[in-house]
Amino acid sequence: MLSRSAKALGALLLAAGSAVVPIRSAAQAVESAGSRSPGPSRFDAYGGYAYFRPEINTYLDGFTYQPIEAGGVASVTGYFDRHFGLQAEGQFSPYGPNDCFYTAQGGPIFRFRAGRVAPFFHALGGGVRVGGPAAQPCIWGVGMTGGLGVDFILPVLHNHLAIRPIQADFLYATANFGANSPPTNANGGNIRLSSYRLSAGLVLRLGEMLPELPASYGCEAQPANIYPGDPVTVTGRAINLEVNKRLTPVYTWSAAGGTISGKTETVMVSTAGLAAGDYTITGRVSEGPKPSEHAECSASFRVHAYDPPTIACSANPSSIQPGGFSTITAEGRSPQNRPLNYSYGTSAGQITGTGSNATLAAADVSPGVITISCNVVDDLGQMARATATVTVVAPPPPPAPAARNLCSISFERDRKRPARVDNEAKGCLDDIALELNRETDATLVVVGKHDPQEKPDAAAERTLNVKQYLSEEKGIDPARIQLRTGETTGRAADDILVPPGATWDPGGTTSFDPARVTRHGEPYAPTPR
Repeated sequence: MLSRSAKALGALLLAAGSAVVPIRSAAQAVESAGSRSPGPSRFDAYGGYAYFRPEINTYLDGFTYQPIEAGGVASVTGYFDRHFGLQAEGQFSPYGPNDCFYTAQGGPIFRFRAGRVAPFFHALGGGVRVGGPAAQPCIWGVGMTGGLGVDFILPVLHNHLAIRPIQADFLYATANFGANSPPTNANGGNIRLSSYRLSAGLVLRLGEMLPELPASYGCEAQPANIYPGDPVTVTGRAINLEVNKRLTPVYTWSAAGGTISGKTETVMVSTAGLAAGDYTITGRVSEGPKPSEHAECSASFRVHAYDPPTIACSANPSSIQPGGFSTITAEGRSPQNRPLNYSYGTSAGQITGTGSNATLAAADVSPGVITISCNVVDDLGQMARATATVTVVAPPPPPAPAARNLCSISFERDRKRPARVDNEAKGCLDDIALELNRETDATLVVVGKHDPQEKPDAAAERTLNVKQYLSEEKGIDPARIQLRTGETTGRAADDILVPPGATWDPGGTTSFDPARVTRHGEPYAPTPR
């Protein structure tokens, strides 16, 4: 019995192996044509034709079991991963010449896939419903099935359909028909049935398993453009890594420049002291030993050199006289707001100030152009310079001296003595004496006037009295006093101070000879004692 079973199993393996070679060649041809390689399915539903043949010389009480050529087999398989699953299978062979055969079994299945070819083997156990060759009724027994087969996944319906050209199985079953009974006394017995089964059909593939995606890691540096010393934040984001309590991602970071702080998905980079240029931060994440559980990313940032400061320089006023002053204003600017210090220089004169304002003093400076330099330096030693000019101009010449009118003396108050200098007139003459003493080079012109009802000599007499008072009472040199007569507009005397170099227009006045003028009464009021 066992030798015959081994021979039957060997025949089944030879038949299945012979089918794999042409199927694999067809699969390679399909793949070379450019069809997408299918992924493993999660569920398979198989249905096909089954040829069932008990092992040769299998007898029950002298009666031989016959093959059942018209039958079917169906199975449903669920896979836990790419290779291992559980299968439930049933065989339906009810139309034998003198017996029947059914199975309802389940067990593990293992598959392997190479492109579109998927060989498998399974081991099943369960119930078997079998009849006998001597009109024994179909009864349930137990049985086991082991075998192998191959599927060819068709490049249609999005890889959901496969053809199973062969499935070869060896089946062993046992059943007890009970004791023999009349009239034949051969309708009982205990059967141990060894058989093989060949089947072929179609497989419906459902729920394609996607291949395990490798972990990926992306990271970003913010800001991407900085100046030395500015902090940079690098944030990483991992995908396709399982998040659970057992597996904790491990992050490691390295930098081409700068100092990294942190060991999580977000780190800080100190850039103090970095030279201008491009720098790369590399991040790595690991969650397990598999290659798909490791990923790496990189992020870049650029360090820019600090821009040097700029400066504008101005002077107000831009023109001064020797000994004058000008305010110098320096307007410095740092594009990155670095601290600034100011200094100044000048080609002449003296300049003082250390802030954004300074003062130029042009003492002892001859007329000409002074160049002022405004200098600024930031805390990194970067400098800028600008200039302004101040023109020292010669002072304008003093204005030409001009004659000016002083107070006039009225002789209207004393009609009895119309030429006498009274006390009120003396007040005016006292002020005139002060002016003459201050301007010792100036001369005084006294223009006497008379009323139309008076004789012309009245005007001359009045000027003589004025001159006498100034010379005798105030000590004025008589040579500095000129006497003239003028209009007939009233009893008065006008006084004009003429500095050296000044000109005075005598107009309608005339000079006279004092010796020819007859004077009357006292010239001026006596000084009180």
